[in-house]
Amino acid sequence: MMNMQNMMKQAQKLQKQMESKQAELAATTFYGKSAQDLVQVEVTGDKKVTNISFNPAVVDPDDIETLSDMTIQALNDAMTQVDEATKKTLGAFTGKLPF
Repeated sequence: MMNMQNMMKQAQKLQKQMESKQAELAATTFYGKSAQDLVQVEVTGDKKVTNISFNPAVVDPDDIETLSDMTIQALNDAMTQVDEATKKTLGAFTGKLPF
């Protein structure tokens, strides 16, 4: 059976590794897009939007609703990628916890 001191050391080591992976994820850029790539967004791993670009063909002043829908679609695509990467990267730590 593992003594308490060893468990604490292992937990601290895992915490440092997890913090490192979180920082790595935060520094990663994810690219989301709408149908036909008409709207593209860039989002960091800590879910901050850094850029939104629009294909000129989609910018219609009389149809802002479609542009809004495509922007939401692109953002959701990027956020899903962030969530999947986070789950994949940080989920590995749950099996390593000593308790």
